[in-house]
Amino acid sequence: MRNVLIRPLVTEKMTEITEKTNKYGFVVAVDANKIEIAKVIKKKFEVDVVDVNTIKYKGKNRTQFTRKGRFTGKTPQYKKAIVTIKEGQTIDIFGEV
Repeated sequence: MRNVLIRPLVTEKMTEITEKTNKYGFVVAVDANKIEIAKVIKKKFEVDVVDVNTIKYKGKNRTQFTRKGRFTGKTPQYKKAIVTIKEGQTIDIFGEV
């Protein structure tokens, strides 16, 4: 099975949403679909997935000015998944840290 989950989404906003509702955020592979994401979450964390919402972000153009000239590049595109799990269940994102 390929790597669908890249990392958990740990921000102030996502932590607040997790505390109020049963939603967790993850950065996932750009080509992953909702069904794959739900299967991986269910298998890895042993929880029942109720809903998966995805948001796709495009990369931005960036320019860096140096002594040797101007360099242009692009930030990578990425995809976020907000996963709603069954009431009463939790996901231990940090594991045994």
